[in-house]
Amino acid sequence: MKKIFLAATFMLLSMSTMIAQNNFRGIVRFKLESTGKVDVQIKPEQSTFEIKVYDNKLMVGNTIQNGFKTIAAQDLSPIIGYLAANGIELESYTGDGKVIIRDEVAEDSLKSIELKDEEPGHFYYEYVDETQEILGYTAKKLIVHSFDEEGQDNPSTCWYTTEIGPAYCLLLGQVKGFPLVYTQIGSEGRAITYTATEVVKGKVKEAEFFPPAGYKDLSQEELEALSEEIQTAAELLE
Repeated sequence: MKKIFLAATFMLLSMSTMIAQNNFRGIVRFKLESTGKVDVQIKPEQSTFEIKVYDNKLMVGNTIQNGFKTIAAQDLSPIIGYLAANGIELESYTGDGKVIIRDEVAEDSLKSIELKDEEPGHFYYEYVDETQEILGYTAKKLIVHSFDEEGQDNPSTCWYTTEIGPAYCLLLGQVKGFPLVYTQIGSEGRAITYTATEVVKGKVKEAEFFPPAGYKDLSQEELEALSEEIQTAAELLE
């Protein structure tokens, strides 16, 4: 009897794990619009973008999220080459400029975004018990309360789904789910809204979510030293 009970418990746990696991694979396409009091000029080539999804992984351009980890591949060779052409050699870095920057966040730090914070210049998320269907997915309501320097609240309504991607989207707003409509509040009344326009299932492969070849890891300390040296060199050229 004990063995039967343990077997049944194991099956229930396995089923719950299967249910919780998100196996969506595909592409979500967005349009960008200026929605604040002050207009933000968005170039035509920047007015659309897409996020690729493979189970728990997200990818935008050369940036990959896997759970609570992100990998960003940056090619700094044009900047380094420009400085070298002007007689400025970097002391802290001797590579070709193709670097990979890794970052990992703790779930607790993301949950702190949900705590009420009305300080000027701060914001917090208010998750609302309300849903609607967007592009065939159940979207949940989120209000972003953003306080300007005068302490005035500038709330915006966003919608996210838990049917796509990882538990948190680190690449767009750090929302507890995958944003389908999300507004980024900027300074002086500026705001940009990302709206999902299309969901295409499939057409992505896991191999796309590996770091690109030819790029080398750069530690946080090395990145800070390189960034500081590039900034200093750029100021010398002004």
